[in-house]
Amino acid sequence: MTTDLEGKVALVTGGTSGIGRETAVLFAKAGAKVVVAGRRESEGEETVGMIRDAGGDALFVQTDVTKSDQVAALVERTVEKFGRLDVAFNNAGSEGVWVPIIRQTEEAWDHTINVNLKGVWICLKYEIRQMLKQGTGGSIVNMSSITGLVGAANAAAYSASKHGVIGLTKSAALETARNGIRINAVCPAAVETSMAARVFGAPQVHKYVLSCHPIGRFGKPAEIAAAVLWMCSDHSSFMTGQSLALDGGFLAGQNSPS
Repeated sequence: MTTDLEGKVALVTGGTSGIGRETAVLFAKAGAKVVVAGRRESEGEETVGMIRDAGGDALFVQTDVTKSDQVAALVERTVEKFGRLDVAFNNAGSEGVWVPIIRQTEEAWDHTINVNLKGVWICLKYEIRQMLKQGTGGSIVNMSSITGLVGAANAAAYSASKHGVIGLTKSAALETARNGIRINAVCPAAVETSMAARVFGAPQVHKYVLSCHPIGRFGKPAEIAAAVLWMCSDHSSFMTGQSLALDGGFLAGQNSPS
């Protein structure tokens, strides 16, 4: 148990599983009251149960981040329940459909961009409004990806959405820095989640992707959550507009075969 977020109110989108769930529980252990948002009610309530079992206080609000009215209602419900909003982790996302550009449908492209990029933009809009209204600053972390820093063949829509999150993060950070609101992005490489299992589940694909991580393994949700907690705490008080890569050495260079 830490007290990095003692007395703070935190919001986590995509908190129904994986990195989002791990971060929501860690926020609670760090002293925050947590609002968990997501589309899947049963999984969201499971996360809330885990937080309460750990001695924290939490609320689940069913939310589709691509819908402005639902995100506005989410922030409103957060303030109604806990009185304010201090911290947000905009984690909700979708891997979309990984195929070559010439086979990508407009429908699949639009879905990926809407969830991963437009969804973050909508969340930022209402989170920042509330933080400005409070006048006491805040901290927001947006979920990007290592593919927001490099390209990825057959994943153009996903990569474009994650590149967009980084640009959005920088712009939002510049707009809010003098108001004491810090906005950063986290960029994980492959992490042991259900999304990674769907994308990299085939044995040969898994073997290849694993070889791109010099550390020799995929990341764990708890490792990403710990970084997000640090980024949201006062320990990172001089950091804004940045993108933190947690990549097992992915970006360091080509990994020579053993």
